[in-house]
Amino acid sequence: MAFEAEKSDIGNIAEGQILGDRELDILFRSARTYSKWKDQSVSDVMLKAVFDLFKMAPTSANCSPARVIFVKSAEEKQRLKPCMAEGNIEKTMNAPVTAIIAMDNEFHEQLPKLYPHTDARSWYVGKDKLINETAMRNSSLQGAYLIMAARALGLDCGPMSGFNPDKIKEAFFNDKNWTANFLCNLGCGDETGLHSRSPRFEFDDACEII
Repeated sequence: MAFEAEKSDIGNIAEGQILGDRELDILFRSARTYSKWKDQSVSDVMLKAVFDLFKMAPTSANCSPARVIFVKSAEEKQRLKPCMAEGNIEKTMNAPVTAIIAMDNEFHEQLPKLYPHTDARSWYVGKDKLINETAMRNSSLQGAYLIMAARALGLDCGPMSGFNPDKIKEAFFNDKNWTANFLCNLGCGDETGLHSRSPRFEFDDACEII
């Protein structure tokens, strides 16, 4: 359904600040989760462009805990294969790129650089529960931003759970204090075999304005 709000309905938002229907379709309405992939590579330049977009989106106190490993090469894909649940192996092996979205459990050590306005590092030191909650919440946000950035640049996405986090850590960042959050395949999606879109809630089913 097209976004057809009258100017009087959108308050002080300038017309030029609202994306058009084509852009909204790309980001949301027509976007799908892909399991099959066309044989088209994704360049390193494209992956860096995705990062340069999603890094700009907000996190609490600019903590930016997400760390991403883009798995491209056949050799590294073979290292990834035994980490995957059986149902995710084929789609992952065939995807041009698989992004491992992880969280840095020592993200607060970077806060003097990322949030220099105050001593934000001291908020977290010795508070493991707060560190974990903050890292999980904000790396999840950043993973979603990555999906939006990839779609905005013409890539299709296949985010997924269904992996062994301990095996991921051992294979890819055993020397770092990182924890895998979720994975996302990236490339040019093949629509063959796509199911029709599953139902979504109506506003009143999921939201309240109070």
